[in-house]
Amino acid sequence: MDARPIGVLDSGLGGLTAVRRLTHIMPSEDIIYFGDTGRVPYGPRSKETILKYAKQDIAFLRTFDIKAIIVACGTVSSAALELISGEYDIPIIGVVRSAAMRAAALTKNKKIGVIATQGTVASGAYTRVIGEYLKDAGTVEQACPLLVPLVENGRFQKGDIVAETVVREYLEPVREKGVDTLILGCTHYPLLYDIIADCMGDTALVDSGAESAEYARTILKMTEKQAPAGRQGRISYYVSDSPENFIKYASQFLGGECVHDAGYVDIEKF
Repeated sequence: MDARPIGVLDSGLGGLTAVRRLTHIMPSEDIIYFGDTGRVPYGPRSKETILKYAKQDIAFLRTFDIKAIIVACGTVSSAALELISGEYDIPIIGVVRSAAMRAAALTKNKKIGVIATQGTVASGAYTRVIGEYLKDAGTVEQACPLLVPLVENGRFQKGDIVAETVVREYLEPVREKGVDTLILGCTHYPLLYDIIADCMGDTALVDSGAESAEYARTILKMTEKQAPAGRQGRISYYVSDSPENFIKYASQFLGGECVHDAGYVDIEKF
C-alpha cells in the first residue's frame, strides 16, 4: 500500500475529466492537480516549448512526493512523453497509449478516428501507438483547434448552434471514412460528448482522460501502490493563472462537483 498522492497535469481545465474518473474508481487516493492555465493552450506550441512546459509541470508536482503522474494533456502525451518518461523514477502515464489500447480493443472494422489538438495530430502519435496494438489499423486523425476555446467559453451544450456546427464540420470527414471507434484525444472534448455522439451515430467513443485514469489504476494495482482501502482521498488544485477563474469553471469538467479553493503557482520558477 502507498498513501502518497497521484499527480495530474494539464494545460488548463480539461484534465479535470481525468480527475473525475479517478475519484470514481479510486476514491481512496489523494490527488494533486496542476492546470497550466497561464500558458494554455499547448496545442499550437512548438515541440521544444511543450517539452519545457512539461518538465516544469512535472517538477512542480514532484514537490509533493507523488507516486505517479497522469499527463492528462493530449499535446504533452503525444509530443513530449516518450522523450521525458525515462527521466523519472515513478510511472508517467499519458492519455495517448491508454486511449489507443482501448480503441484497438473496441474496433470491429479496424478503422479508428482521432480528434485532437493541432499539436497532437501533427505528432502522429495516435496512429503510431494504435499500430503497435493493431498492425493493420486504418487511423484517421483530425485536428479540431476551435473545440477547446468553445468548451473553455461554456459552449458545449446540445442545442448550441455554434458548437454543433463546428463539431459537425470537423467530424464529417472522419465519419465519411467509416470509422467505428472515435478517440476524443483532448480532455476537453468529453464535455462535447452528446454533440459528438449525435454526429457519429453508432460509433464507439473513447474518452482519453477516463482511459488514462483506468490505466493508472491498473499500474498501481500491479505495483501494489494503491492507497489503503476505506480512507477518503483528498484533492488539491493548483493553477498558473487566476484561481478564481479556475474555481468558477471547474465544476463543468467535474460533473457538477464544486471546487472551493485552488492555489496559485509561479510555474516559471520550476
